[in-house]
Amino acid sequence: MKRQNKESAGLFKKKNDQDQHKKVTGKKLIVILDSATLETVNTKRGYELLNCDEHQGIMKKLNRDFSLARPDIAHQCLLMLFDSPLNKAGMLVVYVRTQKNILFKIDPQTRIPRTYKRFAGLMVQLLHEFKIKSVENEGNKTLLKVIKSPITDHLPIACKKIGTSVKGTPVNINKFVADMNPEEPVVFVVGAMSKGSINADYCEQSVSISNYPLSGAVVCSRICQAFEDVWDVR
Repeated sequence: MKRQNKESAGLFKKKNDQDQHKKVTGKKLIVILDSATLETVNTKRGYELLNCDEHQGIMKKLNRDFSLARPDIAHQCLLMLFDSPLNKAGMLVVYVRTQKNILFKIDPQTRIPRTYKRFAGLMVQLLHEFKIKSVENEGNKTLLKVIKSPITDHLPIACKKIGTSVKGTPVNINKFVADMNPEEPVVFVVGAMSKGSINADYCEQSVSISNYPLSGAVVCSRICQAFEDVWDVR
C-alpha cells in the first residue's frame, strides 16, 4: 500500500554491535504509557488524530473535554523513551494503552517520528489497520501492533508492577530502583494524559517521584535514568 510505505519508511532502525552487546537477559524495564489520548476523528480532510488544537469545533459539538485530546503527550513520552540509552541497549519494552482501552506494543527498533504531523499520521494508520510494518527494503518487520487486552497477559509472571502518581508514596527514584536491585523485568506505569489518574489496579504499589507535578516525558526520563545507573548503561 502506498500509504503504508509513506508512513513506515525510515521507521526501522537496524541494530549495531553497540546495541547488541549491552542486551542482558532478564534485565528489562517495561514501561506502560497508560490512558494515552489517541483517538481518530473523521474530518473533511479524512481521518485525523483528534487533538485540541485542530479540532475545537468537533470537540464542542461532542461536548468533549479538551484535555482528552492531547496526543502530543504520548508523542513526547515515546520520543524520550526510544531515544534513551536504555532502549538502545535493548533493555526497554514499551506498551501503550489508550483511553479507549486499545493496547499496542512498539518494537524497540522503531524510529518514532520526530514531527507531530508524521506521528499523528502513523497513529491513525495503526488505529485503523492494527499493524504497521517497515517497508520491504528494511525487512518488512512489524514495528507497531495492536494486541489483545488485558495488559497483564503480556507481562512476565511475578514481575514487579509499579504505578506512578502525584498521590503515590514519595520516593527518591534513584534510591528506590537501586534498593530493588532488579535482575528481572520491572514494570512502571506512566500516565500519558494531561490530567487524571492511571487505571492500573494490577500495580502492587504507586509511587510519586517528585514533590511537583511532572510531565509524562519527564517521569519516563527519570525512571530510565535510574535504571541506566543501576545497570551501568552509558
